[in-house]
Amino acid sequence: MRDGPRRHADVARFPGAVWRAIQAAGIAPAVILDRAGLPRSYADPSTAMSTAQYFSIWKAAEALADDPGFAVRLVRARTGVEQQPGFIVGLYASSFRDALERLMRSRLSASERLWTREAGGIWTMGKDWHYAAEPEPALSVDLTFALVVELGRRGTGGRIRPAYVQYARPRHPSSALEAYYGCAPSFDAAHNMISFTSEDLDTPFPRYSPEFVEVMTRALSIDRGKLPVAERFSDRVRAALKQAILNGRPEMAAIASDMGLGVRTLQRRITRSGTTFRALLNEARRELGVELVASADLDVGRIAAMLGYQDAGSFYRAFKSWEGVSFGKWRAQHGVAHQAATSSGRAHEFGHSR
Repeated sequence: MRDGPRRHADVARFPGAVWRAIQAAGIAPAVILDRAGLPRSYADPSTAMSTAQYFSIWKAAEALADDPGFAVRLVRARTGVEQQPGFIVGLYASSFRDALERLMRSRLSASERLWTREAGGIWTMGKDWHYAAEPEPALSVDLTFALVVELGRRGTGGRIRPAYVQYARPRHPSSALEAYYGCAPSFDAAHNMISFTSEDLDTPFPRYSPEFVEVMTRALSIDRGKLPVAERFSDRVRAALKQAILNGRPEMAAIASDMGLGVRTLQRRITRSGTTFRALLNEARRELGVELVASADLDVGRIAAMLGYQDAGSFYRAFKSWEGVSFGKWRAQHGVAHQAATSSGRAHEFGHSR
């Protein structure tokens, strides 16, 4: 951890996509939390926790997995660990560099610090924690670095390979990590760091869609890092719900946490606004759905998954009830020429399961 003034609250949140991925790999969140000595309610992605508690979850998962290459297994098995907003937006960024900047801005933990430097044709990203009293667990670092590499490979469609991977932990060779990175990591470094050549970072992403990136960035407030200001309370709730839908957690408790309110206070203020939580959720899903349909780069399968529908048919029916016309007719009427190949079978790469 680097020295300096502590300007951030000691708040971390465990991503829902990671919980789901670990469970898909055969380890139940309840078992992890029991081993970590934490309440099972901490499996709720909206739960704020300290750095020490966050680390204890990773250490418990690491011990239960008992596999130095577990992070690579999570990424390669397409368990859904990549279904995080910053990763999804990054796939449609202009380049690997642009994608990484967006991924870094979307991190959920205020106590986490990602930093970069670039010199001599080498770009380096480092990872520190403002309130860490011990080294970050290996599994947490490995998963961050594996996702960074995976973002580059999926985005470019090529074999992006780190120039260097440096770990602060003692030497613990893993053939799975070395094979995945394409280079041998070094250990006992001053910080956890991953480096790429500047040339690789500037590799363009063929799927670049400024329209889609704008829609997603606006919905997730990634660039602002906070909810947009709105005069009406119901508008603020709807904005929070749009983020939550794409995060896969549009529950009242999560929205209350995001807005800094208690659940009862949120419910009371929604009632005073003359509406209900369910009505606002439906409105948010409709608004977000129309915004995504207006992006020519997305097929119906991906949109359905991103909005939390179990299949494309469910989204088709919902969209027609909203707009009075079918998905295809709406696009034709609004001059949206669909460019992406239909790939509902791959929708799990970009959406979330509920």
